[in-house]
Formats: sequence, C-alpha cells, structure tokens
Amino acid sequence: MKHLPAMQHPNIIVGIDTSDDAGVYRLNESTALVQTVDFFTPIVDDPYLFGQIAAANSLSDVYAMGATPLTALNIVAFPNCKLPGEVLGAILKGGQAKVAEAGAVIIGGHTIDDTEPKYGLSVTGLVHPDKVWTNAGAKPGDCLLLTKPLGTGILSSAARADLFPQGAQAAIDSMAALNATAAKVAAGYTVHACTDITGFGLAGHVYEMAAGSQVDIELDSVALPLLPEAADAAAMGFVPGGAYSNRMYLTQVDFDGDVPENIRDICFDPQTSGGLLLSVPAAESEDLLAALQAAGLAASRIIGEVTGMGEGKVHVK
Repeated sequence: MKHLPAMQHPNIIVGIDTSDDAGVYRLNESTALVQTVDFFTPIVDDPYLFGQIAAANSLSDVYAMGATPLTALNIVAFPNCKLPGEVLGAILKGGQAKVAEAGAVIIGGHTIDDTEPKYGLSVTGLVHPDKVWTNAGAKPGDCLLLTKPLGTGILSSAARADLFPQGAQAAIDSMAALNATAAKVAAGYTVHACTDITGFGLAGHVYEMAAGSQVDIELDSVALPLLPEAADAAAMGFVPGGAYSNRMYLTQVDFDGDVPENIRDICFDPQTSGGLLLSVPAAESEDLLAALQAAGLAASRIIGEVTGMGEGKVHVK
C-alpha cells in the first residue's frame, strides 16, 4: 500500500501508518468501528476444524485492538468441481460456530470458484475511542506477556508427516481457541500495547511492536511457552518455509550465542491464531499473569521486557 496515496481523515484512529492488526474509525465520542480481514488455505484436514481455526484467527485481530466483535462476512474460495459441497458446508458451519461463540453474527459474505479452498472472515467490532489498543504504545520498563504457547506452524508441518500427534492436537486446540478471555481479562489492567502473534511469528510481531513504539525489547528464550513436542519437532527440521522468510527479513532481531537453534526457529515460526502479546507496566504484570492463568489460560507467561527507548531492536537472551 506504500504505492497508494495516503488516506487522511480526522476520524481515522488507526490506519496503515503502523503495522496494527485492524483499522479503527471513530464514529462519535463514545464509539469507534474496528475492521479487519483475513483468510488462508486449509491448515488441517478436517473442514469443520478449518472453519473454526480460520474464524478464530480473523476474530483475533479485533480482540488485539481491545474491541468486541459485532458482525462478520464470510470470504470463500472453493474448487466447486473438485470437492463436494458438503466440505464447504462443514467449513462454513465451523466458522459460524466460532463466530457465535464470540457473541457476534455472520451477516453475509462472498464466494468464488478457485483451484484451492480458502476461507476467512471480514470482521467488524466496536470499541470506545479512548480504549483502543495498538501495537505502538509500549513503554520502557513494561513487561511483555504472551497468552498462548508457540509452535503451531512447526507442528502443522510435522502433522503432514504423521509425526508428533500429541503436539499436533495441542496445536489444533490452541488455534481454535478464541482470544476473547485474554482480552477480557487484560481490559482490567493498563495495556500500553497489544498485538496477536500470527504470520510473522513471535520475533516479527515483537519487532513491529518495538519499531512502532520506538523502543528496544529483550525476550527471555527460557520463558517462552511452547506447545508439547514443538521443540522436538523443530529440532527434527519440521520448520515451515515462512519461518525462513521471517528470519531473512528480521535482521533487527539478534540472539545470544547459547540460544538453541530449534528455539530460534520457534521464534520465527509463523503462527495461526496465536495468542495476544501484551505490553503492561511491570508493577501490574504479575497480577495480570495470575489473572490470565486463573481464567484458564495456563500457558500465559511473562516473556520479556521493554529495555528502553530505541530503534526497534529485539534481543533474545
């Protein structure tokens, strides 16, 4: 979009200037509209589960802005002559079930005939203009909390080889889980910045937060929450191509020499429907962590800190 003329409007609260998860447009003094869109090819074989995961992934961007999902539109590409209509029906049922779980409604959508199935949602949410979370507000001294474990891309790759079934099932469960509880709990605390961990991996989204906030961040590799068998799968080489692309692009991320190679791979691993990354004052971090874990988000961890003002450098110790 850098090749397009910049869109300026006094009611745009969050646009394309930062790498945020959704756009935010002020309707009036008490209400702002949050809009996002996401879709992708199947990450699991079961069409119903695919629908659930794709919907949870799309809804996550609204939660990452501190907003409440309101409506959604289906986005579908489907090989009508290659797969039976029952497959598409199962995908849409999975998506609808997850949207209903979020308390939102699907009010339409659009389909096209394509050679490969693709599914996702355009989601609209609401938030008070003064309570919008962005990824560009992290402050020196903040602690970073992550609400879901890492490794979905690596374990999805391993699942294609019928390996690490326990980890693969844990990844499916994690990807299908909404970030609604995490957002609701965090709303009771001071959130300086927030994003969700998706295609750019943990390292990429931490970098976006650091660059947007003009700070430097340090992560603790030992503190990272990992899905079962994710480290073993990474050590065996089940690393998706997107992780290598992320690694090549993210030159601003560096590691201590003793951080194992498989943990570095997990840092760059593209996530689907990952957890929320929250930057909060250190004084509130332990209380928020306890509240998240008490709410059932047992994998939540404090994984790093904002070390000071800077140019967006990320160091992993």
